[in-house]
Amino acid sequence: MEVLEAIKTRRSVRKFSSEPVPEEALRTVLEAARWAPSWANTQCWEIVVVKDPGKKKALSDLLAPERNPAKEAVAQAPVLLAICGKKGVSGFYKGRPVTDKGDWLMFDVALAVQNICLAAHSLGLGTVIVGALNHEKASEVLGLPEEIELVVLIPLGRPAHEPKTPPRKELTEFVFSEEYGKLYFA
Repeated sequence: MEVLEAIKTRRSVRKFSSEPVPEEALRTVLEAARWAPSWANTQCWEIVVVKDPGKKKALSDLLAPERNPAKEAVAQAPVLLAICGKKGVSGFYKGRPVTDKGDWLMFDVALAVQNICLAAHSLGLGTVIVGALNHEKASEVLGLPEEIELVVLIPLGRPAHEPKTPPRKELTEFVFSEEYGKLYFA
């Protein structure tokens, strides 16, 4: 699958078959995260692979709001990836933030997350990025030390259905030339 095809056809999957994810496929997905770009090559991401049904259920119970459509996906997907970042590394030089944006952890972790989702899709696996949850309690469930921040959960498995393509903005709605407000594609 070509990159642009993967980008255009990947969808958020919230219903998974019970078919296990082959270890080789899981390793390929994790390898994709490894090759994500990062600030000064800091590679601040950390990933916890969760397969235990009880732990997945405990994490599912921490999703917000209570009727979160990804709740079942977190509990039922064969694999759950907890994507985390090491604090105070990305965007820092000699222990101090380099820009007014502070810690670049979220940006770098998002790059790894995108690689994970695209690699999974290219292997016929589905994902959904889940960020609406009680991060503090989920971090406890995962045994994360204080210097590691949980960013998102990603259920991973064979899709049980094919989600519909959502509408996308046209380039004419968000691409500007030289300054904001001057449309590039007029």
